[in-house]
Amino acid sequence: MICPLEFRYGRDIAKSIFTEENRLRKMLKVEEALAYAYYRTGRIKEDDFLNIKKACENVKLERVKEIEKETKHDVMAIVKAITEIAGESGRYVHLGATSNDIVDTAVALQLKDFYAILEEDLKSLMKTLRKLSIRYRNTIMLGRTHGQHALPITFGLKCAVFLAEITRHYERILESRHRILVGKMMGAVGTGAGFGGKALEIESIVMDYLGLGVEEGPTQIIGRDRYIEFIYLISNISTTLERMATEIRNLQRPEIGEVQEYFDVEKQVGSSTMAHKINPITSENICSLSRIIRSFIIPSFENNILWHERDLTNSAGERFTIPHASILIDDIINKTIWVFENLKVNEERMRENLENVKYYIMDENIILKLVEKGMGRQDAHEIVRRYAITAQTNKMNFKDLFLSDNTVKKFMNEKELEETVKPENYLGNSGDIIDRIIEKVNNWIGKEENYK
Repeated sequence: MICPLEFRYGRDIAKSIFTEENRLRKMLKVEEALAYAYYRTGRIKEDDFLNIKKACENVKLERVKEIEKETKHDVMAIVKAITEIAGESGRYVHLGATSNDIVDTAVALQLKDFYAILEEDLKSLMKTLRKLSIRYRNTIMLGRTHGQHALPITFGLKCAVFLAEITRHYERILESRHRILVGKMMGAVGTGAGFGGKALEIESIVMDYLGLGVEEGPTQIIGRDRYIEFIYLISNISTTLERMATEIRNLQRPEIGEVQEYFDVEKQVGSSTMAHKINPITSENICSLSRIIRSFIIPSFENNILWHERDLTNSAGERFTIPHASILIDDIINKTIWVFENLKVNEERMRENLENVKYYIMDENIILKLVEKGMGRQDAHEIVRRYAITAQTNKMNFKDLFLSDNTVKKFMNEKELEETVKPENYLGNSGDIIDRIIEKVNNWIGKEENYK
């Protein structure tokens, strides 16, 4: 084994879709569908269709490989293997079709199966984030921008923002189905000439049989812009997952310590040398694999630049990009679900971190209160800025510096300042925003009464 997908990454349910055996089964299903279309249009008898169908069900991968060693052509090997079993009916196998009628339509069948998994993955992640958004709706923590302390938010809001983004991905996946899950049955250059004037009817019957849409403008292949879109969608999701995992990694740093990825203290080892280490290894793995997924974007774009009605420069690349991206996105979505379902949220540390800097992070509210009392906005900003920077730079007490200013004394006293710097008084519409996001999510995945 060479590829890490074989022994380290990916779930069996996703990998099974892209196995060599399943790829063959999908291609055989397309050949079966073509025979059915010929039967439905009166070109062949029902017995011929049934013979071909039975042959397709009984073709063995080992035999296909034996033939391919001789033919050096994978699709022709499949056609010959079917013909060997189908007897006299074998003369109708693959009639009028070209290789990519079979290959591209089979890929669409694989992606159709994968979409079902992907949609469930996203729904499961949405449910997990919804629970956290509600559970920690009022858990106040530091908001941070540029890696610096900013204003107070809630952990529930942070999770809800992630939830909103995942929900948009779910919508994109659903909306893309009609563009991605399409096949073709139009022959060598996309004209359907080999189907004797019935190409449109035959193609329609084939795709209905398989539950796929139709490529309305084929060449010898379906448009690779469709595969580009699929890889883009997968890469976009991976980027969100990496962003989420990066946030967990940052918040787990000991100097912050507000969340922690689950760690089995009885058995798990953080480092072979540094025995004290508690590392966010799953979050790091999510980040690492998401970068691999996005690396498939460039070859996917390149695969759409083909000569005339097609060449073969896309073929090898697509055998990597589509299966690998699919298997890895399923893997890291489920790892992200695990991280957030088992996340240790240190509410006490969140509050402690807030209290340590409350005079600084509430400076916007101080400015607003001074303006409310009659001070000019720019004057208020400059006074607060000057004392905040001085206090931080010289390790002095902001409160004492600020309240000692004669100008400030005209507008604010100590009691008013203490009320102004309470983080819970400056959360804006955080709760309403969470509710708005959850309402949208509920429309997609239904409402759960018990979120605990």
